[in-house]
Amino acid sequence: MLTELRVRDFAIIEALDIEFAPGLNVLTGETGAGKSIIVDCIALLLGDRAEASMVRAGAPAAWVEGVFSYTGAVRTQVEAALAEHGIECDEPGQLTLAREVRANGRSIARVNGRAVSQQALRALGELLVDVHGQSEHLSLLRVKEHVNLLDRYAGLWALRQRVAARVGDLRAVHRQLDELQRNERERARRVDMLKFQLEEIRAARLKPGEEAALLEEHTRLTNAEALAAYADEAHAALYESARDAPAALDLIAQAMRAIVNLTRFDKRFEEYHQALAEANAIIAEVARTLRDYRDAIEFNPQRLQKVEDRLELIKKLKRKYGETVEAVIAFAEQAEAELNQIEHSAERIEALQQQAQQLAQEIAEITAELSCERQEAAERLARGIEAELQDLRMGGARFAVQITPQEPDATGADHVEFMIAPNVGEGLKPLAKIASGGETARLMLALKATLSLADSTPTLIFDEIDQGIGGRVGTVVGQKLWRLARTHQVMCITHLPQLASFGDAHFKVEKIQRDGRTTVVVRPLDRKARLEELAQMLGTTGKAGAQGAEQLLKEAEGYKDKR
Repeated sequence: MLTELRVRDFAIIEALDIEFAPGLNVLTGETGAGKSIIVDCIALLLGDRAEASMVRAGAPAAWVEGVFSYTGAVRTQVEAALAEHGIECDEPGQLTLAREVRANGRSIARVNGRAVSQQALRALGELLVDVHGQSEHLSLLRVKEHVNLLDRYAGLWALRQRVAARVGDLRAVHRQLDELQRNERERARRVDMLKFQLEEIRAARLKPGEEAALLEEHTRLTNAEALAAYADEAHAALYESARDAPAALDLIAQAMRAIVNLTRFDKRFEEYHQALAEANAIIAEVARTLRDYRDAIEFNPQRLQKVEDRLELIKKLKRKYGETVEAVIAFAEQAEAELNQIEHSAERIEALQQQAQQLAQEIAEITAELSCERQEAAERLARGIEAELQDLRMGGARFAVQITPQEPDATGADHVEFMIAPNVGEGLKPLAKIASGGETARLMLALKATLSLADSTPTLIFDEIDQGIGGRVGTVVGQKLWRLARTHQVMCITHLPQLASFGDAHFKVEKIQRDGRTTVVVRPLDRKARLEELAQMLGTTGKAGAQGAEQLLKEAEGYKDKR
């Protein structure tokens, strides 16, 4: 519901801060007091077109902000819409919409403080509020919503979901069939390409880790002479003594003999003798390894050429099929799988066609059941709405749900549209094309009252709903609005005291003079102020006016207590 509305410099409004209540909120005031401007503010907040004339004279910009709370199915829908538009939800179950209109007519829309497109704002607004009189926000005038409302009214949502699941499966099968049944020439070209790629990769007989081993071998082969020289030099330094250059092993042996003599006099050197013995063994091992490495080095130009050719082949394959040998091998495996699929596509096509036929049969059975349930529900819905219209002094009006066959989709095999004949002697016409006005407002109220449990829009706003009706019908309208407000937040702008008396919260809209300028103020009324306002609306003064207002309020309170 709309919990707070803040307005700055909009039209003749200087500043407004309104906290709305759950249930039925009524706004009253004299003609021209600015009540409809409040609705215009909300409509702008929900994505209506911005105009420079909305900005208060002398102000740089107009600004409107609304705080909404929501639960249940609406929360799921809102969170999905937020995710679709990439908007973060700071506080689950609460949303802040804002709109700024500058003096040049340009506007900025924000959701939770983040700038968004007008389209995104409108998409969220449609989930939160229905404003009667602004057909672009009225879900009942969106034909695509009629099937959803009928199915919720009839409790058919689970059956609908079964249809949607089967239709989704069938579409997936058709996509696979389309993929397999593409132009034969294109498939033949693809087969030739895949075979060429597979033969090229298979002929190479690649092995994981092969490239690294080849690169290492290439390094050894291209530097064989240097490697042999370095190994020989190291071996000589460790093992081969010369007259003027004793080897490391000979020097260590000499040191060990000297330490043996030291230990005769000082036992502390025994451990150093052991350390040198270990070093001697290590050096001897290194010397043997160097000798074997030196002897194994070969100057083999033929092998070097083979290694370089192999590396060049790998480089070529990597350039075409992947960044590593492993990636090239994986590419070949994928190509083989695709080739196998194409070459066996005839069997796959036949299997998919059978699956499609089975799914189509299931869809036909479920949609037939769904259509039958809808027809029955449509008749109940029409009777209920016509009964509501009779209470609202539109006894001659007729309502019907037109259900016509269509190609099955996620909603079923029916096109659903609400039809209305507001006056006796008129034919049924699409609800989405009827004219606006008080008659339409009552029609919307009848629809909302009947569909209240099916309609998930949390906030409903009725402007000029009392146009052309008297006090007796006003009482009926008030009762219906109050009952509707048990499942929705309802806002109603009215001139009828009989209707206003049913409000759970009552706001008075007035124009005042402030600093030489006219502005609109909205103030919540306590019981005493409310009685005064109802008396003024009755057009009576003094004791009679007070008694009439008291009587209206008591009758409304008595009606509520019985419910």
